[in-house]
Amino acid sequence: MALKNTIKLPNVTQQELNLVKEIAGSHVTMSCKFNDYANHAQDSQLKQMLQQSATDAKTTATNLINSL
Repeated sequence: MALKNTIKLPNVTQQELNLVKEIAGSHVTMSCKFNDYANHAQDSQLKQMLQQSATDAKTTATNLINSL
């Protein structure tokens, strides 16, 4: 499940900002890994599920970054 929209982050501390950046970076990493797994998957249903997971992770990362 992806973060579908940006969120408002008023008055965040530097520590909170750093944590959101770390979470966004983790989602970028997940997206890359899911894409890699999808490229190696033989089963079409598994491949589709992994591709969707990669898309969701990338969407979440993008929306988190755009929220900053």
